[in-house]
Amino acid sequence: MTHALTGFTELMDHGIVSWENLSLVFIKKIAAFVNVKVMDASIQRLSLTILENMVLSSNSLFKLVKEEVNLERLIAHLQVTNQQIQTKAMALLMALLQTGLERIFLRLWCVGPQNIIHSSEAVGNEMAHYLYVLQSVSLNLLEPLMRTPLDSLSQEQRDKIHSLRQSAFETDSDGGLSHERRRSLCAKEFKKLGFSNNSNPGQDLLRAPPGLLALETMTYFASHYPDAYSRFVLENSSREDKHECPFARSSIQLTLILCEILHIGEPSSETRSDYHPIFFSQDRILYELFCVCILLLNKTWKEMRATQEDFDKVMQVVREQITRTLSSKPTSLELFKNKVNALNYSEILKLRQTERLHQEETLAPPVLELKERLKPELLELIRQQRLNRLCHGTLFRKISSRRRQDKLWYCRLSPNHKVLHYGDVEKETETPPIEMLQEKIPVSDIKMLLTGKDCPHMREARGRQNREVLDLAFSITYDVEDYSLNFVASSRTDFCLWTDGLNVLLGKEMTSESMRSELEILLSMEIKLRLLDLENVPIPDSAPPIPKPPSSFNFCYDFSQTEQ
Repeated sequence: MTHALTGFTELMDHGIVSWENLSLVFIKKIAAFVNVKVMDASIQRLSLTILENMVLSSNSLFKLVKEEVNLERLIAHLQVTNQQIQTKAMALLMALLQTGLERIFLRLWCVGPQNIIHSSEAVGNEMAHYLYVLQSVSLNLLEPLMRTPLDSLSQEQRDKIHSLRQSAFETDSDGGLSHERRRSLCAKEFKKLGFSNNSNPGQDLLRAPPGLLALETMTYFASHYPDAYSRFVLENSSREDKHECPFARSSIQLTLILCEILHIGEPSSETRSDYHPIFFSQDRILYELFCVCILLLNKTWKEMRATQEDFDKVMQVVREQITRTLSSKPTSLELFKNKVNALNYSEILKLRQTERLHQEETLAPPVLELKERLKPELLELIRQQRLNRLCHGTLFRKISSRRRQDKLWYCRLSPNHKVLHYGDVEKETETPPIEMLQEKIPVSDIKMLLTGKDCPHMREARGRQNREVLDLAFSITYDVEDYSLNFVASSRTDFCLWTDGLNVLLGKEMTSESMRSELEILLSMEIKLRLLDLENVPIPDSAPPIPKPPSSFNFCYDFSQTEQ
């Protein structure tokens, strides 16, 4: 039977015989192979393929297949472990759905794929496409609501808007108020709810999309999560007007964002396969997502310390939080809730910064490798600059208890980098000649560089020195540790230049923050210069594979034969 069905399928693929020539007896026989519980897997797989081709070939065959195939048995095929059976059963279901099967079976189908999604084996590309189509068709059932604006003459819709007000503020005791007083009170409460038009809140729902779907999501949240709804409204009612998060306005915009993210109202693509596993976790997933995301919006609003002017910025961040979380393919609503709440505003800022650096190719692996290769050359450039600065010398001030009698002294490195010359000077001079500096220390005698509180002159006068002087102090010890030359730099820049230069003389690494900053600037400039020719050309993360060597290396053309 397997070989017979295989041969039949291949013959029909040539298009010589029309599918409509098939008899009812044949269709019933093939359908029986699908409806039976125990059957050879290869026969069932081929039977499902044949039935799918029948459904797609003509409307009359669709009706016959629909009558003969047991839908519950067909959905049961989604629960088996054989991936080929699962895929072919899903293909037939999609064909029946797209050809006009009643939508009442749609919700039943959403339960079937859970076994596929939660399976330990990866979902194949074909099955992923079918799941995407099922998701798309199901979500598009909400399109009529999304496209329909509020009808101001509909009493049912007006009652839903008023139920939102009553659920939030419990105004059942306002029956004794006059008509004008009641209208004024309702207007104030609608304003607290976040409606832009508080005298006629229905005007806010005339925009379609999201249309009536926004009213339905708000009503669902208020009825299914009344405590969270009341907390949201009352918490924002107690804030300053400019800092309160408007529930109604936020809900309308959030519903629109969810419709755009989930592509509600768009026809399903023939090539896409980016389904959301969370869609198959439970019924009314859009409404449940809304309930999670409206609380997320309130949380993000507080984290951003937003005002009414920041409304669009907050909505952009919330859209990004939802999109990033859905892209991680959470399989349940609880998992989505945990992930999206962990992705707070500060995390979004970090991710944006990282992505911006990636876009600028700053973090691309080849660029990072190039940076590492450039570092030694640029570090040597900084070392030479530090030594040149020491050769130029610096004027230092001696610190004593009588500041008005402080003396000046100058220190500079010899041009051959072998001797430090220093000595007192009478007045501030730019660069005194080395001959004027009587004292000297051979660089080979320098033992150690000390900074901050480790310096001898800071230990001796610790009680008199403030924090600023302590941060600028450094010393060098020579011969034996009892001898030292003590410095107090006039600025943080001089401190970094001298400590870096002395470390270079001692054969040690430069450690100052000034060096790190300069190295980063030089690296950035050098990288940009080297990448100028690659502007707008994407840099791959890894090098392309080296091709295999050719089978023969006889590439040369033999000109001698041509000459003959």
